[in-house]
Amino acid sequence: MAKSPENEHPVKAFGYAAKDTSGHLAPFNFSRRATGEKDVTFKVLYCGICHSDLHSIRNEWGDAMYPQVPGHEIVGVVTEVGSKVTKFKVGDKVGVGTLVGSCGSCDSCKDDFENYCLQFIPTYNSIYHDGTMNYGGYSDIMVADEHFVVGIPDNLPLDAVAPLLCAGTTVYSPMKYYGLNKPGLHIAVVGLGGLGHIAVKFAKAMGMKVTVIDVDPAKKQEAVERLGADDFFLSQDQEQMQARVATMDGIIDAVPVVHPLQPLLLLLKTQGKLVLVGIPDKPLELPAFPLLKGRKLVGGSLMGGLTEVQEMINFASKHNITADIELVKMDYVNTALKRLEKADVRYRFVIDIGNSLKPAA
Repeated sequence: MAKSPENEHPVKAFGYAAKDTSGHLAPFNFSRRATGEKDVTFKVLYCGICHSDLHSIRNEWGDAMYPQVPGHEIVGVVTEVGSKVTKFKVGDKVGVGTLVGSCGSCDSCKDDFENYCLQFIPTYNSIYHDGTMNYGGYSDIMVADEHFVVGIPDNLPLDAVAPLLCAGTTVYSPMKYYGLNKPGLHIAVVGLGGLGHIAVKFAKAMGMKVTVIDVDPAKKQEAVERLGADDFFLSQDQEQMQARVATMDGIIDAVPVVHPLQPLLLLLKTQGKLVLVGIPDKPLELPAFPLLKGRKLVGGSLMGGLTEVQEMINFASKHNITADIELVKMDYVNTALKRLEKADVRYRFVIDIGNSLKPAA
């Protein structure tokens, strides 16, 4: 049916959950709330595996609640909508990313940056407005307020678009905000991984010159020949670094481990911008003098607001941009997480929920 009576019993759901800090995922039966008047319910077909899922299920950030169903790169097809839903209808292709709620009244929310609301509600490992636990996309069905749902254009394959809901907006948002989206600019992407490869694709589509910086020489061919980067060099090669001093307008730093920032700051032109999007587990050292010398800026960015997420998806549709993925079955998820920990994936795992998640007997 297209409209929900909004007084039905909660919807039975099935997924995989972590029960403790071991992070091992096992089959789990649970309930979603009944479709409310502003809710969209959809059958989950694919869900990306994000590195933050690994941190969360193991309680590495110290805020884990169990049982925990991870997943915030969720795509599928609408099966039911509430009576006050205006943006979606049954049969639409949709997605839910990193958040499912916010206060709706603070300056951040009013400016369409719900991701910076002090009361924003993550898609999983969180409590919803009604006091119930939020479960993520490693499951067969999803219910979310339409404000936190985005439409997926027909030309984008659902499996390969799923990671854009987190990784895509994580790099698109700072490019836009910091003005690193103009044709002719020269930017560097540090770390050719799940975030970095999408940043390269977006930057090239925006008409910029792109240099990839990594520690693995084997990634040069991938960066230049397949992703279209204009240049590639190794961060540990001092001669190559020195040859490129003061040549970059901006840098998108996607490295998720501790690393020195001073060499990157030296690559920036006067008034250049270094933007951090990776999340190292320990503080980084930030030297002051390289900032002062060139009036350079170090900034950060976390996800994106819902208007920006939809804008990013539409940009990806226009330029046929998707993530490079390895599609896996649900029962492979624990192996995939172990491989992810070792960076053994090019570049994002996506779970084929629709074809491989089978409810327990």
